[in-house]
Amino acid sequence: MILHSLSIEGFRNYEQENITFGPNTNIIIGENGQGKTNLLEAIYYLTGARSFRTRFDRELIGFNKEFSHIQGNIFSEEREQTIAIRLKRGRKKEILLNGVKEGNSAALSGKLLATLFSPEDLSLVRDGASSRRRLMDLAISQIRPKYALWLSEFNRLYLHKTRILKDRRDKPALLDMLDDFNIHLAKAGAQLIYYRAAFVKKLNEAASVVHRDCSGERETLSLIYETVKTVSDPSAKPAEIFIQLMEHQNRLRQAELDAELCLSGAHKDDISITIGDQPARAFASQGQVRTAALAIKLAERDILFQDRGEYPLLLLDDVLSELDATRQNFVLNRIQGGQVFITCCEDNKIAQRTGGRIFTVAKGEVV
Repeated sequence: MILHSLSIEGFRNYEQENITFGPNTNIIIGENGQGKTNLLEAIYYLTGARSFRTRFDRELIGFNKEFSHIQGNIFSEEREQTIAIRLKRGRKKEILLNGVKEGNSAALSGKLLATLFSPEDLSLVRDGASSRRRLMDLAISQIRPKYALWLSEFNRLYLHKTRILKDRRDKPALLDMLDDFNIHLAKAGAQLIYYRAAFVKKLNEAASVVHRDCSGERETLSLIYETVKTVSDPSAKPAEIFIQLMEHQNRLRQAELDAELCLSGAHKDDISITIGDQPARAFASQGQVRTAALAIKLAERDILFQDRGEYPLLLLDDVLSELDATRQNFVLNRIQGGQVFITCCEDNKIAQRTGGRIFTVAKGEVV
């Protein structure tokens, strides 16, 4: 997969830019706050009309702007294609694939894939469960259109159920809808669990190999998918998982009413990470944590490649400066074979080491 060119207008701090990228490594240099990450965000947005920084599309529209337009000319699935997304305040976003208006973002699934690695991901191992769910959601949504739809439905139902639980004292009649929401929430959750279990299984296999190489075969990395306790086999058919989710919801019904919170469901999922049989979150050193995070993100790239037979774009957002020389070299040696975008404050001879094309960003303009 190759992103030939990117056109953006009214996106974050960019007025209007038309950029042509190289097919291999592209190095984006600039001081902090100039728009380097915004540029990667625009690229990533083309993969599924989802930002990796915010849930709200309105935040992507530039200050004092009424609309934003992002368009990418790409080579994917052995042909040239165009993805265009238009955002307008107070309106539903418009998605066009090869000039044809699409009904939802699921149409973009698999058209352009990308793996993002940022300094925040170096804390993936020690962060809360939400960061690991985000890892699963962003990756799976790119290659499984149905997952993106189920995730959107689950989030919608979750918000409604939460509102019922919080408002039911003032509006007791809301409780009449609770059982119906539980059924639909369990149905959507069963689908998410099914897809997540399959993804984490592949991620564990790929990450353990990368981690072994990066650690000099001194340590072993293991990833295990965790969901609600009543689900005995997350890889079972969704119909079976649904029954077990309903059982868990019924067990916690009174607790949810008392707490006025959703305590049961796929929004509690996590990935257990161990290094050498020890829980990484509690016992891993800073160096071990970074190696594990590095292995997980590079493994994500490998999974996307295996699924589509094309390397996804690799977006390295100021992450190399956070790594020591050994880990830097490991990353740079493994990014061959696909298009890469690297942001950094200074070149630090990365261009010489990768043969990359250099772009300079200053105040929302690209040179």
